[in-house]
Amino acid sequence: MTTDSCDLLCLDLPQAEAVRARVPVDGPAQQAADRARALGDPTRLRIARALQVGEELCVCDLAWVCSSSQNLVSHHVRQLRTAGLAASRRDGKLVMYRLTEPGHRLLSALMPDTETAERG
Repeated sequence: MTTDSCDLLCLDLPQAEAVRARVPVDGPAQQAADRARALGDPTRLRIARALQVGEELCVCDLAWVCSSSQNLVSHHVRQLRTAGLAASRRDGKLVMYRLTEPGHRLLSALMPDTETAERG
């Protein structure tokens, strides 16, 4: 016998329908899960935080800031971009990365500003 489920069907249909109407369908839920998963890696989380602080950085800067190889950082910013959390633009021979608005919102929810948190 499990304590994780009801012993009888006790559906409160009006409440259940009201809640169901506000729960995202598969498409938006999948996009949210993909974005959350993109920040589920410590390296990507550090890269995103660097972009949040630095506003716009190239892979060379991100690699130095995060103490990682350029190839690794390039791989991770591509995943952030695919998830819609980062965007890029070409500036001559450089590719500059920045967080998108959804990237800023999600990262702020996961990692409140550390300076503010430390000062308390």
